[in-house]
Amino acid sequence: MTEVITGPIWAARNWSADEGEGSIHDDATAAKLGFRGGTVAGDIHMNQFPPVLVKIFGNEWFERGNLSLNFKNATVDLEKVQVFVEQPASGAASTKVWMEREDGMLVATGTASLGEHVSTELRNKDYRPCDPSELRILHRLHAGLSLGEYDVHTAPTRQFERFDANLISDPLDWYRHESPWGEPVAAPATVLEFLWAYPMQGMRPYLGEMVGLFGAMEIAFHNGPLLMNRDYHLVSKVLCVGQSPQTEYVWYETEAFDPQGAKVATLLMQSRCMKASSPAYAD
Repeated sequence: MTEVITGPIWAARNWSADEGEGSIHDDATAAKLGFRGGTVAGDIHMNQFPPVLVKIFGNEWFERGNLSLNFKNATVDLEKVQVFVEQPASGAASTKVWMEREDGMLVATGTASLGEHVSTELRNKDYRPCDPSELRILHRLHAGLSLGEYDVHTAPTRQFERFDANLISDPLDWYRHESPWGEPVAAPATVLEFLWAYPMQGMRPYLGEMVGLFGAMEIAFHNGPLLMNRDYHLVSKVLCVGQSPQTEYVWYETEAFDPQGAKVATLLMQSRCMKASSPAYAD
């Protein structure tokens, strides 16, 4: 029988509840779209995985590790969740991971690995686009579209504040204090915030009125970790645009390079737009 390693149960917090009306993290907006309340963002749940992954793969996971998650069910503020990771077979570079709510509801499934960035939960998806004429929200996006290049500094203030307020689920001391690499390391949610927020500036002109949510996300370290108080150059592009019965979605990728040009980290994202939230589907 395969050994399964578990993390502690945490009541994850909805950091974005104060974004206000129009956000999937707002209780009233989410309820109108059929959710039980404002949703906890997937990157917040990602924060619970690293302690278990470091236990399995060692500190090297932050240097060339991967965490690839496909979200199945949304959670709301203070619902308790737990991560599960299969102990990889001897010599294996990748393993299965998942997250469950305390009552057993499946929140996310995926893979974690060390040095394996090709055959992951999300890289194995079908990226063939749908017919653009079928889209009403994302019809102006297409594979290969640049979402821009950005020079960013990973200011640590927000991560430090969350650490001090005990808002980061299963926090590592390295998120706040000196790490084996010197500066504090970026928690998964912080990696996403820098590698997602800036490219979203490039995507917003293509989006109309709608409510969005994260469908899937993968962070990969190539020459990591992604450190705080450092400068990086981001390059982002669209990979695919498609739809499901309830959403239109876009897959996009952002790469982060250090000042010497070495690729440090990659973010692969699927962002979904709720059809029921868009005037384009008012009929």
